[in-house]
Amino acid sequence: MRNTTVLISGASVAGPALAYWLHRYGFQVTVVEKAPALRAGGQAIDFTGETHMTVLERMGVLADIERRQTGKTDMVMLDESGRQRAVISGDFTGGDLEILRGDLAQVMYERTAGTCEYLFGDTVTALTETADGVDVEFAHAPARRFDLVFGCDGIHSRVRKLTFGAESEFVSHRGYYYALAGASQWEDTDAPRDRAVSYGWNAPGRLAVNGGAKAAQMYMFAAPELDYSRDDFDEQRQIVAEKFAGMGGDVPGMLAQLPHLDGFYLDSLSKVTMKSFVAGRVALVGDAGYGNTLAGFGTGLAVIGAYVLAGELAVADGDHTVAFARYEDIMKRYMRKADDARPGPFLAPKTALGLRFRNWFLGSRAFDMMLKYADSAKNDIELRDYPALLVH
Repeated sequence: MRNTTVLISGASVAGPALAYWLHRYGFQVTVVEKAPALRAGGQAIDFTGETHMTVLERMGVLADIERRQTGKTDMVMLDESGRQRAVISGDFTGGDLEILRGDLAQVMYERTAGTCEYLFGDTVTALTETADGVDVEFAHAPARRFDLVFGCDGIHSRVRKLTFGAESEFVSHRGYYYALAGASQWEDTDAPRDRAVSYGWNAPGRLAVNGGAKAAQMYMFAAPELDYSRDDFDEQRQIVAEKFAGMGGDVPGMLAQLPHLDGFYLDSLSKVTMKSFVAGRVALVGDAGYGNTLAGFGTGLAVIGAYVLAGELAVADGDHTVAFARYEDIMKRYMRKADDARPGPFLAPKTALGLRFRNWFLGSRAFDMMLKYADSAKNDIELRDYPALLVH
């Protein structure tokens, strides 16, 4: 088999999933991750339907995920006086199977740590493709040559920037930001995953949620693109405090607690749009190539993308020119159903009228129909049964 040495950038979900399948098919896998260690905790993510479950079962991780799953919780929307206005079902936010991102990463990592090389606390700084491979430079490790390189490094992908161009060419801001606080409080994998119901408060263009599966606190707000340091968490917390100043309910108490909560994360709701997410010997998987923040498809797309890409490489005997074209064709057909999802306007409508309509919609038959469509979309792909295990 040709092209046997591969580098994967990113060790969250897509990276270890791809590493697992590639090793099964006989590739020598190195994974580089900028974080100093595997990230624990994090927000809850979900899988839905037969397609997702089939891939997880074929990986042998379904039972482990089921053991670590969260207790899906409803989000009860209250007004400032504490009256219930609507309920967002845990079945809608949590799918069929919900797990903390850090727990899922741990499950994936455990399947690959003994067979794949991991470089933590490092990142790719340069990629130069040659006739024989890709010369890779790292921030810390010595330069090396790999046959293939895969970007599994999220919506702010370093591999995408080095190979395809600036982030601004492919990532579009969708008018909202979201923040999580206290996301690391559930990082003990032996802790029970059932949680009390979460409560949410809306104002036009704003949503604050206390408790639940995503984090101790979650915020979402409408805003144009903001200029802030991605490494300055005090500045980011101040942005949230300013945006939610004056809201009622439990929000003032949440903001008072905010400076003391770790596991803080702020980012925009953004969408990645690319005519092609493969180039030469480089391919993107998951959010790096087709991300749509909080749209409900991201983790499933990443895991399926890893399965398809590795399988097509195995079928093509390592010929990336054949495998990459097949991978892109399959994933583009699957991605079409995910393109229209816009969580910002649904969770934090910008007008009082929009909020009233959203609350009515949550209790309507139309909402039930939307759930059925979303479930169908997540399973709108015919999984190929790729070759059996090659490496024992």
